[in-house]
Amino acid sequence: MEYQVEDISPVKKQVTVHTTAEEVNAALGTAATFFKKDLKMDGFRQGKVPSSVVEGKFKKEITDQAARDLFNVHFSQIFGELGLEPMSGINMDTDAQLERDQDLNYSFHFEYIPKLDLPEYNGLQTTQKKVEINEDMIQSAFQRILRDNSTLELVKEDRQPADGDVAVIDFVAYQDGQPLENLQAQGFELPLGEGQALQSFEEIVKELTPGQSGQGDVTFPDDFLNSELAGSTVTMQVTLNVIKERKLPEVDDNLADKLGFNSIDQVREHIRKAFSERMEKMEKSAAQKRLLDQIMAVTDVPLPQSMVDSQVDRMLESKRAGLEKQGKSLDSEGGEDAVRQALLPEAEEVVKAHVVLLDIAKREELTVSNEEVDVYLYRVAINSDQDPQELKKYYEENNLMFALRDSLLADKAMDRIYENAVIEEEEPEGSGQDTSEAETAVE
Repeated sequence: MEYQVEDISPVKKQVTVHTTAEEVNAALGTAATFFKKDLKMDGFRQGKVPSSVVEGKFKKEITDQAARDLFNVHFSQIFGELGLEPMSGINMDTDAQLERDQDLNYSFHFEYIPKLDLPEYNGLQTTQKKVEINEDMIQSAFQRILRDNSTLELVKEDRQPADGDVAVIDFVAYQDGQPLENLQAQGFELPLGEGQALQSFEEIVKELTPGQSGQGDVTFPDDFLNSELAGSTVTMQVTLNVIKERKLPEVDDNLADKLGFNSIDQVREHIRKAFSERMEKMEKSAAQKRLLDQIMAVTDVPLPQSMVDSQVDRMLESKRAGLEKQGKSLDSEGGEDAVRQALLPEAEEVVKAHVVLLDIAKREELTVSNEEVDVYLYRVAINSDQDPQELKKYYEENNLMFALRDSLLADKAMDRIYENAVIEEEEPEGSGQDTSEAETAVE
């Protein structure tokens, strides 16, 4: 096997490979041996079927297996001699087909992380806020737990619904005097004051008492997800059937038992501990970012375009999902192309940080074991109620293992920088820290 390397960019190379017919024949023969060892055919003993017969019967399977084996040997040798590792997989430029007694020429390209001119990254200095948990934080989280375990009870008094109530309604939307088939429902439970419906629609409901009907105009925003309704005005006819209000559970040992604890004191202690752990992670993450920013500020990093494109894709899908939860679409932000362009600078910073960390991981000779990969996938699977083996199979079949290993490796590099840094503890400002993320984690 011979090969030539061409530099396409500072982070991309193309390799052209020439393989002799002898190598091709050897690869086909090895693959055929694998298929024939258990093969049974009339007139031959098991495992003794001639290779030529086996290759005729399983030509495609043998050719595919031989190609995979041959390419893997070539890739291992080439990357070893170049001292490089592909970043986002290997992209074949030609459709390489193996034929017995024929030479094979093919080419591929790959992106890689170049060796960076890094500053000294050991012994960096930064601050980290001290975590303080106060009673107001615990009580706020506890109240949400009570709400999550509340029951809905029928309101018997004749009154209008208010924020915090659940209105059970029938409604039909009319446009130009015609009912809209996809905008009507019966027995619909609408929580009021939680932003689940347009404010103008909730105001119609709040003017009613049980058994009463009413109507009003509702105008949908221009960026509403349903493009047929976006910017249009409809007339909503609403009937309020009943009002339900939340009844919080008694704060006693029965509630504690339902939550999996022996007492309410244990529930509160669990909240305190969960708050503390989550906020410690948040403050550590903030300190790590400050350390990494110091390195990135003085490091020139050529970026692999495929990594930038993939990062933009992930951020775009996250943006799309967030807008859809608000009943909006990417059109509200100027369309997909505009959003991609707006996300590009942030995506480049994310990739730059990733490249820097992988370079440090290589210098520090950090590795990720198969066991660590399996543990990570197991945790992801359990937390998302998936089968661990099926999740691993998905990662393997979609060529996601390289990216996963790199991500775990980057995390290790960040931990190494943090461990070797000089961290000065800092008192929280004012009444405390931003706890919104931690509160979500506690629940």
